[in-house]
Amino acid sequence: PALPEIQDALRDLQWLSAQLNGTPVTFDLADLRGYAYYSGARFAIYAQGASDALVRGGRYDEVGAVFGRNRPAVGFSLDLKQVVSAVGPHPLRAAIRAPWGHAADLRSAIAALRAQGETVVCILPGHESEVDEFHCDRMLIPAAGQWIVQAI
Repeated sequence: PALPEIQDALRDLQWLSAQLNGTPVTFDLADLRGYAYYSGARFAIYAQGASDALVRGGRYDEVGAVFGRNRPAVGFSLDLKQVVSAVGPHPLRAAIRAPWGHAADLRSAIAALRAQGETVVCILPGHESEVDEFHCDRMLIPAAGQWIVQAI
């Protein structure tokens, strides 16, 4: 129908689509899910193989009235379980175990390793048994006045 409200809404959807620079997008005009506080466009982001949306959000301009002032607002939420499932397992790269300390040469050695892309885990005293999750296969040790990496 040639109702002005419908024409305005369709123009808004065309504008939104144009902002995505060719990213495939689908508009579901029958989607009635959501909360009553939404006042404009709502969105959901899906990934291939995911059973539900990874991200949901939208426009909700009237929510601020509860706090004494209406203002334009947009928000979203992530379903972290869905995001992790969609990304799939990511093998951890083995890390380097390092002692905790403030000595300049130690901090410099750690910074240099991290700059090379290494993961360096500084172990707090008394927590040596709590680092299994990092899969450390090497350790940073002092030797002959310098810090070196040694296989564990």
